[in-house]
Amino acid sequence: MPVGGLVPSATENAADLVVRNAKIHTGDPGRPQAGALAIRDGVITVVGDDNDVAPFVGPGTRVVDALGRRMVPGLNDSHLHVIRGGLNYVLELRWDGVRTLREGLAMLREQAARTPKGQWVRVVGGWSAEQFAERRLPTVAELNAAAPDTPVFVLHLYQSAVLNRAALKAAGHTRDTPDPKGGQIVRGRDGEPTGMLLAAPSALILYSTLAKAPVLEGGDKKVSTLHFLRELNRFGLTSAIDAAGGFQNFPENYSTVAELAEEGRLSLRIAYHLFPQTAGQEIDDLRRWIEMTRADDGDAWLRLNGAGENLTWAAADFENFAQPRPEHSPDYEVEFEKAVRLLMENGWGFRLHATYDETIRRDLAVFEKLAAEGLFPAGNRWLFDHAETVSTDSLDRVAALGGAMSVQNRLSFQGEAFLRRYGPGVAADAPPVRAMLERGLTVGAGTDATRVSTYNPWIALHWLVTGRTVGDVVLRPPLNRVDRATALAMFTRAGAELTGEQDVKGVLRPGCFGDLAVLSEDYFEVPDQDIAHIESLLTVVGGRIVWATAEYEGLDEELPPVSPEWSPVTRFGGYQAAPRTGPSGARQAELLGQAVAESEQHRQWRARRGLAPEAQSPVFDPCFSL
Repeated sequence: MPVGGLVPSATENAADLVVRNAKIHTGDPGRPQAGALAIRDGVITVVGDDNDVAPFVGPGTRVVDALGRRMVPGLNDSHLHVIRGGLNYVLELRWDGVRTLREGLAMLREQAARTPKGQWVRVVGGWSAEQFAERRLPTVAELNAAAPDTPVFVLHLYQSAVLNRAALKAAGHTRDTPDPKGGQIVRGRDGEPTGMLLAAPSALILYSTLAKAPVLEGGDKKVSTLHFLRELNRFGLTSAIDAAGGFQNFPENYSTVAELAEEGRLSLRIAYHLFPQTAGQEIDDLRRWIEMTRADDGDAWLRLNGAGENLTWAAADFENFAQPRPEHSPDYEVEFEKAVRLLMENGWGFRLHATYDETIRRDLAVFEKLAAEGLFPAGNRWLFDHAETVSTDSLDRVAALGGAMSVQNRLSFQGEAFLRRYGPGVAADAPPVRAMLERGLTVGAGTDATRVSTYNPWIALHWLVTGRTVGDVVLRPPLNRVDRATALAMFTRAGAELTGEQDVKGVLRPGCFGDLAVLSEDYFEVPDQDIAHIESLLTVVGGRIVWATAEYEGLDEELPPVSPEWSPVTRFGGYQAAPRTGPSGARQAELLGQAVAESEQHRQWRARRGLAPEAQSPVFDPCFSL
């Protein structure tokens, strides 16, 4: 937009983009605050104030006035299933942010009427029953009423799925279908499937059923991915680490992002991982990939970051907190060691899905064995993901082996189930974020979207800062939370460290990528409950404006229309932003009750560390003393 006082004068080294009149949190300790910056050829050239950038404004420079708003480095989700999410985005009806089940069912009913024969209505992740006013899942009867003839598949976390009659038929689930290992097809008294699928505890039954739904073909995969990336840009995301995942085969399922990268059309920087898909042939897959490509191959937009988040299926645990912790085979280390040894010998880093400390301890024993041989980590980056129940002893071992951590806000959505199974004492430390940081570990933050948590990073930032679930239950006491600047650094600079890009990404300083977000609200000043409502008004990646709304609407790049036309995205979009509401008297009373409960959790947290007595001191009231 035209800005008075900045007259184009530069003839050499003119900036492509200048953003001024901003409250910039740079993330750079050398200059933590600024008011303006300039970008040329995708890289920041000046950080300062209006006077500093004025000499670099030329006739072709686009100057944007931030209108005094907060600007931050572009967010980096360190664990996001972005490739898989992009291939499916336009096919999915998102309940992310929907506040009532009634509203969700109304959306589903309307979408069923728009969906052509042969296609499914699918609600796949990003929501929890605890976010609904009704605090429950939809019933099979409700799905049958909403969509009598159209298959409907509703995934609830990695715990269960609800299918209507038409979806059961389309998926081929009958009274004669055997239960897969680790899963259950719930049956009625007559032996027929009811429409409920349970992970018990493996989620493979949920993956495999969803995989029977139709997929996108041809150019629709590119369109879907472009719109998903734009949706991520909406929240200020400029980078993500793709953690691979089930039913994401290399190279075929990576071809869409590879083609978009070659065409210069990605609006999000992606560092990706490779995940062996077939039990029993993991070593062969890893060896084949090592012959095909090298770790860190690619460029600033798309690059290989290593293997994982599984290396061998036998070593994987599952995060279905409605079920007991899964028991591993007693000898999984044999094949697991072969996989790690192969990666180390060929210069590949990796990441590991590990929910429970029992898994982490066994994995660490393998790493320590290889370290004693001088083979680990051999200069390679490696990390544990999730780690909800990791012990401080295991964290010490991770630090000694030069590892890192990546935590996700899965307990924003699964916290109540975790609390019911493990109790408030364990939940207070799930995961022990402060203990990780105190050991000097790099701790990246992410969402694990899209099949459990939502891809909205501000929900995760809200969880890091407040310890609250989407159902507004406090799990983590203040001593296991982080301040806002630390949480933001976990979503920016730490993610860059996990991909070896800390010198060019994650902070706003000269020489770094021109990746930034101008926010709708000041992250550092809004009340805690409003962190979750923040979005980006202007997102810039490599100097390109990839998302623009409000005063900046129309400055971003044009996208092709969503296809197919019946896509849920054309009618409902993605994340459903809820309006802000001030605290009522009832809400204030609820907050007081939560503060009392939080105080007791805090006492238990201190007691476990020897900072307070185990037994709670009796209340002394002089009015009742003798």
